[in-house]
Amino acid sequence: MPVQLLALNDLHGNLDPVEGAAGRITHRGTPLQAGGLAQMATLLDEARAGRTNSLTVAAGDMIGGSPLLSAIFHDEPTVAALEELELAASSVGNHEFDEGPQELRRVIDGGCHPVDGCAPDDPYDGAGFPYLGGNVTARGSDTPLFQPYTVKTLPTGQKIGFIGVVTKNAPAVINVAMIRDLEFHDELPVIEKYSRELTRQGVRAQVLLIHEGETINGTAGADCDEGGPGARLAGRIKEISQQAPTAVDVVVSGHSHDSYECAVLDPAGKRRMVTQADSFGRSFTDLRFDLNGRGDILRSTVRALHRPVPVTTAQQPAMAKVIETWRARSEEQANRVVGYIAGDLPGRGATAPEAPLGSLLADAQVAANRHLGADLALTNPGSMRADLTYKNGGAVTYADAYRVQPFANTLWVVPVTGEQLVTALKQQLSGGNEVKTVFLQLSKELSYSVDMSRTGADRLLVDTVRLNGRPLDPAATYKVVLNEFLANGGNNFDVFAGITVREGGAMVDLDALIAYLEGTTSPDRPAPVPAPGRITFVNP
Repeated sequence: MPVQLLALNDLHGNLDPVEGAAGRITHRGTPLQAGGLAQMATLLDEARAGRTNSLTVAAGDMIGGSPLLSAIFHDEPTVAALEELELAASSVGNHEFDEGPQELRRVIDGGCHPVDGCAPDDPYDGAGFPYLGGNVTARGSDTPLFQPYTVKTLPTGQKIGFIGVVTKNAPAVINVAMIRDLEFHDELPVIEKYSRELTRQGVRAQVLLIHEGETINGTAGADCDEGGPGARLAGRIKEISQQAPTAVDVVVSGHSHDSYECAVLDPAGKRRMVTQADSFGRSFTDLRFDLNGRGDILRSTVRALHRPVPVTTAQQPAMAKVIETWRARSEEQANRVVGYIAGDLPGRGATAPEAPLGSLLADAQVAANRHLGADLALTNPGSMRADLTYKNGGAVTYADAYRVQPFANTLWVVPVTGEQLVTALKQQLSGGNEVKTVFLQLSKELSYSVDMSRTGADRLLVDTVRLNGRPLDPAATYKVVLNEFLANGGNNFDVFAGITVREGGAMVDLDALIAYLEGTTSPDRPAPVPAPGRITFVNP
């Protein structure tokens, strides 16, 4: 019996295509702009055509970090669009917790937002699909806060079980203030527990939806199995996929925003498919396999196809209507011009660790806190959710600004010694960030060099650290602007979590960006593209 799974991940509320480099993918060696849920809906319809047994599933981060179109209504538009896509189930991702577990529960169950109330003309009745999170519990508990699995019965009567988990490392990329009372447990024991439970229920076809992934090479369509099963796959997703119980036949992953189709060997030495699609709705995975008479997935029949979503694809009318209905409710605020730029400012789509947009954001955050004596600003690269692209004579709208800074991250001015600042710069390259470096975006006051031929913290060339062109004084105290995520130690910057004194807190990052653009730019005086050089690479 043939079955189809259409899988996506890391949509982040991007109902429209993402502009610039962040909206681009490479498919079979060819770059193309991709995305748009109305375009995806058309291609999903085409993929399903003539297939009786077809389900659409997701691997988390479907909401959170969303553009204004969705975020202004607390991602209710995205949930409505996913229902229109006929989504059958999704695992939770780390960004589903951006506003805390109570808000996620409201998204699942329905009801008006406790502060902003109901969206106009559309009482919210919750998600029409289950969010799965078997390894998330209240602190000290082993009872999942969210449904751990779901069983779907196909039109032809066969059953498929879907187990959902999120990376146990989610706390490192969530504002700790939102999850103080939660625990994120090791994935494998949880997967094993619920796989056994499904087996006892007679559900022999089992699929894992997991928000944990790996960056292979950033190029869709590359052969992940070149050199052997899963040879180009690495990290925790490979370990989990290899060690998960043999009853789990297919793994649909997310989190790293890089598409792949890999075959790893399970504990019995059988090939098991592991897939991920590109983020922001730029592609989906078309998985096809057969079930035998007992309801088992025949592993030898599993095939996975990478399906890009070109922006030129015709929009499905029903999905376009859903999106345009929500757009009309936010159009006036979205289209307000807040400033001007002189050229493209890559952020999410930047090819170098020092992103032009990141430099502008950090400069804006210093400017917004000069009255508190701010000396410099640091911001995490994950706070940039898109690029600012040059269009309409360089005009930047409120929606453009919101798209790149959607988290409403409170800004704090924190006293940081020179020694602590050096420690922070080292933590970019060591500890939890050694394998996947996290280069903080810098305001123009700070500069330094790194030698990537070295390892760990030694890659920072301490003697090159300069503040306003002068060597850093290890004993001096500097006032550093940090967003709340970083100030709470996010992205493994533990040094900041130990500093309890803070000033400010009256402004969020988006407000700082808008104030900077409104106060310093005009049509004939746009914000220039920041010159590189705040971070210099020796032996890159």
